[in-house]
Amino acid sequence: MYRALVLEREPEFTAEVRELDESALPDGDVTVAVEWSTLNYKDALAITNSGPVVRSWPMTAGIDGAGTVVESSHPDWSPGDPVVHNGWGVGETHPGCLAEKARLRGDWLVRRPDAFSARQAMAIGTAGYTAMLCVLALEDHGVTPDAGDVLVTGATGGVGSVAVALLARRGFRVTAATGKPEESDYLTGLGAAAVMDRAELTEKGKPLQKERWGAVVDAVGSHTLVNALAQTRYGGAVAACGLAQGPDLPGTVMPFILRGVALLGVDSVMAPLALRRRAWERLATDLDPSVLDSLTTEVPLDGAVEAARGFTAGTVRGRIVVPTGG
Repeated sequence: MYRALVLEREPEFTAEVRELDESALPDGDVTVAVEWSTLNYKDALAITNSGPVVRSWPMTAGIDGAGTVVESSHPDWSPGDPVVHNGWGVGETHPGCLAEKARLRGDWLVRRPDAFSARQAMAIGTAGYTAMLCVLALEDHGVTPDAGDVLVTGATGGVGSVAVALLARRGFRVTAATGKPEESDYLTGLGAAAVMDRAELTEKGKPLQKERWGAVVDAVGSHTLVNALAQTRYGGAVAACGLAQGPDLPGTVMPFILRGVALLGVDSVMAPLALRRRAWERLATDLDPSVLDSLTTEVPLDGAVEAARGFTAGTVRGRIVVPTGG
């Protein structure tokens, strides 16, 4: 038997921790004792039934997990190996990692870097791994610290918090946009050089505005992304990875054709394994593990449902980790 946070749709939606028999584990070639999981925005949407995330019912929640292999028929993995899992539809179409055990595909797993404990790996989670993918996208485009200030939107969220820390560590001057002015000290503690009110970005603006940013990491979408594009300097780039304000893009082509601004889409769910490994290798060198303490809150598995409600209420700061005890 093992404990898991199970989502049911019939006869009405429920989200509760249950004891499951191991026969409930899905097909897969690697069984993992999950030691830590985490809550991401997508997890919160699933757990609170606030968005069409889950596509197979019933579902064990949790798109992320860190733990140890206990059984494997996959050539790359052996019992005792420390692993990290992010995305791949787990928690959506394949039972997830907010559980003491998970059965996964070996091709989905990345070896946990020695630099991080399992708890720290989940303090990073999909949010932090996505932030690293954004930084890599900007770097691959040729963005360097001398390109000018970098704007990070949704800066107190998981992606934003880690992005601020990563960019500051790389020598970029970071401006953090947030709707929580009381969190200014938190953001400057992560490395932000300046903090701005997100209200400056959330309403419809001119197609082209004063050039302010050498690059942008955007986890918000909608008018915020459009205004960020309109304020990006000639030849700059915007890495877009989220839709907290909305999935729409109510703008024009002006930043692209008159300033040569690049819009770089960043996907973490189905990113190829080589890119995932690259991101985790860079996280191991670029992210100070001590920074994780300042942006991480721990809740028990039995408290995950209530914590998920905080995402939809907009009260969550940074990252939430969940000990699963696998």
